[in-house]
Amino acid sequence: MRTLAFDGRTGASGDMILGALVAAGADPDVLAPVEDALDVEYRVGETTRNGIRATTVDVLVDGDGAEGADHVDRDHGGDHDHTGDGHAHDHARQGDHDHGDDGHDHAEGNGPHRSYVECVAVVEGMGLAGGVETDATATFRLLGEAEARVHGTDLAETAFHEVGADDAIADIVGAALLVDDLDPDRVVTTPVAAGGGTVEMSHGVYPVPAPAVAYLAEEADWRLEGGPLETELLTPTGAAVLARFAEGVDSLPSMDVTAAGYGAGRKSFAERPNVLRATVGEAAGRLERDDIRVLETNLDDATPEVLGGLQDSLAEAGARDVTILPATMKKSRPGHLVKVITKPEDAEAVARRLAEETGTLGVREAAAGHRWVADRHFETVEVDVGGERFEVTVKVAADDDGAVYDVSAEYDDAARVADAAGVPVREVRDRAAAAWRR
Repeated sequence: MRTLAFDGRTGASGDMILGALVAAGADPDVLAPVEDALDVEYRVGETTRNGIRATTVDVLVDGDGAEGADHVDRDHGGDHDHTGDGHAHDHARQGDHDHGDDGHDHAEGNGPHRSYVECVAVVEGMGLAGGVETDATATFRLLGEAEARVHGTDLAETAFHEVGADDAIADIVGAALLVDDLDPDRVVTTPVAAGGGTVEMSHGVYPVPAPAVAYLAEEADWRLEGGPLETELLTPTGAAVLARFAEGVDSLPSMDVTAAGYGAGRKSFAERPNVLRATVGEAAGRLERDDIRVLETNLDDATPEVLGGLQDSLAEAGARDVTILPATMKKSRPGHLVKVITKPEDAEAVARRLAEETGTLGVREAAAGHRWVADRHFETVEVDVGGERFEVTVKVAADDDGAVYDVSAEYDDAARVADAAGVPVREVRDRAAAAWRR
């Protein structure tokens, strides 16, 4: 499985993500639709951060067209796009230059400040491939919803200010194009560092992470961590891109590495290189991620008949699995713990059915957000038992690369054949599994 892995422990920003993707092998020529639509230029270069050679990607506009642009203070960490708060924290990368050496300006703050709806319209007008357009607009939606929560506004009414300017659109659409060019089957990130200290916004000074980043981390699959520096390391654009593309992992997955590279931010730190690493490689197949809810309740007065009927009743309401465990209740009374796995959209209906069937006064949701499940399908095999041939259904479990790791006969089929042939059920199940493997 082709895997793209970010090492989020150094934080992330829009330009750092672009640089890391190019350094890991993405072709910067795929960025042409953005350059044509916004009249900007992606300038790819190299720099060194604390001894590490890293790729830089700057979004530039013609210097004559940027007169009066609101360039930002680069004395704090992060990258270059502002949020709807008027934060000056997204394009504050290493270096203090506003101009390229050929009369071009960095595009931060340049161009009209658009609303969420206007940003989506710009993206949809670029003529991007369907998957790229979907990823870009979905990233803007994540960012827009976070800003709407910060300001208490409707999504359609949310103004991005500088995040709606050309540079931020170039970062978000550029990331979608470069990820598409790498064409990974899976994108992951280690826990993402937010940094620490405070950030100056138009409304005053606020602790890191900025409000929009906190809301984006709530929607993301990966884990947000404070530190390791007292400066802003994760920007809203960086958080939105990672929230769209990456699932969280505790450490880099085992893989045969085919490419690796670093994307540089602008700011230099005394003891840590301000770079984002991207690694591409082939990883082993994995189980499918399945979003779930786990519901629980304790029962001290349920009859055997009620407990025996819970499996079918809760399954009708949407339960995927029901487990009933013996438990010791208060005053040492015997009781039961009922645990139910369900899809998020079915959780309320299943909880109500559980309460109705058992009379419990409360159903709690346990701390589980997803499970890993195999790709399961059923096949029919023929087995020879006592000179007679029987058909038996077997369940085949595999990872998403098709690697099979379990084959088991369906019990009802095996029991039917065992009864007809006068042999143990276990023998039929063993023969069916062997028949499938042959």
